[in-house]
Amino acid sequence: MDLTESDLHALEVFYTSLLVLSAVVIGWFAVYVVYKLFTGQR
Repeated sequence: MDLTESDLHALEVFYTSLLVLSAVVIGWFAVYVVYKLFTGQR
């Protein structure tokens, strides 16, 4: 399987967007958990 330069670029964009998306989801989940912890103490 011979990858061209455009294929490699598309793969790079795909995996970078996947990484950013997972980071956003993990960050949102962490903020949500901390928010729930603080609101549950009242």
